Amino acid sequence: MHLFKGLKIVLGVTGGIAAYKAVELLRRLTDAESRVAVIMTGNARRFIAPLTFQALTPEGVYTELFDAYRPGAMDHIQLAQWADLVVLAPATANSIGKAAGGMADDLLSTFLLACSAPKLICPAMNVRMYENPAVQANLALLKKRGAMIQEPAPGFLACGDTGKGRLADLEDILEAIQELRSPKDLKDERVLITTGCTQEPLDPVRFLSNYSTGKMGFALARVARRRGARVTLVSGPTYLPPPKGITHLPVGTAREMEAAVLEAFPRATTVIKAAAVSDYRPEEQSDRKIKKTSQRLTLSLVPNPDILKQLGRLKQGQFLVGFAAETDHLLKNAEKKLKEKNLDLMVANPIGVPGAGFGSETNRVHFLYPGGRKEPLPLMSKEGVASEIFDRVLQMKRERR
Repeated sequence: MHLFKGLKIVLGVTGGIAAYKAVELLRRLTDAESRVAVIMTGNARRFIAPLTFQALTPEGVYTELFDAYRPGAMDHIQLAQWADLVVLAPATANSIGKAAGGMADDLLSTFLLACSAPKLICPAMNVRMYENPAVQANLALLKKRGAMIQEPAPGFLACGDTGKGRLADLEDILEAIQELRSPKDLKDERVLITTGCTQEPLDPVRFLSNYSTGKMGFALARVARRRGARVTLVSGPTYLPPPKGITHLPVGTAREMEAAVLEAFPRATTVIKAAAVSDYRPEEQSDRKIKKTSQRLTLSLVPNPDILKQLGRLKQGQFLVGFAAETDHLLKNAEKKLKEKNLDLMVANPIGVPGAGFGSETNRVHFLYPGGRKEPLPLMSKEGVASEIFDRVLQMKRERR
């Protein structure tokens, strides 16, 4: 969420039943340290009072183009010059038509004409209204002019119909804002990412695995997609929903991950192996549950394939990034892997350190480069780490040209 900090947003709220959801959107944005001013249309104020928004933002709630109590006020110009980004949520058919037609008969429509900041439009209306050719033509025109359209979600609508028309989920709106704010410096990249654990079956009810949740790899996938890359994410078992707009390949075992990665590898330009692949698997897998007895049970384990080492041998121009999660001798072990696996960049992260490692929302890593240079990074969010990784990848690729 680092892209939100200090961001000046004008939130335009129009007259639909989904106006109440804009309150939660405002709260989420201010919690992320964005500065948010709100413009409400007359019909929006029939659904929800301006005071509700005023309680959540110090930047003000604006409702009138002409305010008799503030002579000379030109809010539509001042806000247009102030805004870094405009979010129209919910956007009714009427407000979309006004924006497409260049109409300016209230504060919001006049502001939209005056503002050159990037715009995110989030339609919400009856499904038949949304599918009407006039509405679709207006949205297409706004998109052609540079606006981003966050399509409505399907589901049960307030009018009783079912279909596409609900305001998009707030998580999708927040993701769209981050995409709008991200540079598109990875638009020429095809990024292959592995993430999560693998599960090596022992019998129908048990398996060998580790504590990896996949959060780091999913953060890498989101950041890469926002920055314009075509992303393939090979993921072990996880509870995380896959990011939208990517190719997601779920796998279970190390050998399944190996097959998926080797198939996708030739088409990739950058590969980031963030998965915690099980080093060993049971030599034999029972087709029945192994029963508990009073006797000791000895398992015979065999090594799993070293996928990263294979890629280091096979690479032909791909930029290869590896991860090393270690409990001790972090830099020594990571440097050894960097050399043995023919990597272009190694990301070393400690296990057992507060705020870092499996399951955390943050990470504290070191970058290790061929030639011996080491770069420590401070504690930051996993998306922050992902951004730093892609910055280094692009920098090193430029230096090699």
